Amino acid sequence: MLHRGHQSTDGTGGGELTVPMAWLYAEYIADELLRTGDLMPPTSFEFRAGRDALALTVFLSDTDGELSGIRVVTQLETWLSLTAYDQPWQDWVCERLAELAAEAAAAGRPSPDLELAEAAWRWLEETELLAPDLDAVPGGTGPFGEEDGPKVWTPAWRLGLPLGHLAIHLF
Repeated sequence: MLHRGHQSTDGTGGGELTVPMAWLYAEYIADELLRTGDLMPPTSFEFRAGRDALALTVFLSDTDGELSGIRVVTQLETWLSLTAYDQPWQDWVCERLAELAAEAAAAGRPSPDLELAEAAWRWLEETELLAPDLDAVPGGTGPFGEEDGPKVWTPAWRLGLPLGHLAIHLF
């Protein structure tokens, strides 16, 4: 017997598998938004960074546990505001993950959805990608074209977040 992610087994050991449907649905939405935007190849690390950042945004913004019943169009403004450049997205992610971890601990059972979200966050924080230096002075010294400009190693979430934000705009 399979259970949805928000419906967990009762811990009686019946060999039941808990399926992380909320996380998988959030990841599906993020994947579709990025593919529709056609911003980068789906096999690239940049795509993964954008997908994981968007999936975290979608998953963590579902405070009512109704993710599978949402209509994407009704949530776009919320996701845009959460992923905007001037928002403390990283802090918000950490706070929401801590809240969900506390809820899972209080319930006394693991949450496969939360485990996948935490794994995505670890990858976004710990993986660095070589990306254009967005803080470089435009028109600075050197014969750089846009693709040849200065590059820096940056945490994957710092690249994925603006890509995800742009994908939402293009939807």
